[in-house]
Amino acid sequence: MVVIQRARIGRKPTGGMYKSSRGKRKFEMGRAPTHTKIGVQKVNVIKTKGGNRKMRVIVAKFANVFDPKNKKFIKAAITTVDECQANRHFVRRNIIVKGTIISTNAGKARVTSRPGQDGTVNAILV
Repeated sequence: MVVIQRARIGRKPTGGMYKSSRGKRKFEMGRAPTHTKIGVQKVNVIKTKGGNRKMRVIVAKFANVFDPKNKKFIKAAITTVDECQANRHFVRRNIIVKGTIISTNAGKARVTSRPGQDGTVNAILV
């Protein structure tokens, strides 16, 4: 199933349907959300517009955690998801998105990267 991001859909204020003057275009295409989980590392490479590539973390095991006191990064194993502002159901399903509070070996950390687009899980200690 194709996800269309920018196409006009829905109804007019009067209740009538919009009549499309053309079909779907490739540049309007979107994709399903990644929903990065915890487990053995798995990264998918996706071709994007302009011949570029986007790395998607499907499953993550480690996070690059920044310690503000020592000003150093630590590679820490992710244990669980503790809190998620984006969706409360992501906590139960252990889905990692930007802004999620995760438990690691180094302690609790807030995710600062977008795992579905950046290809890594970067976080900062809380």
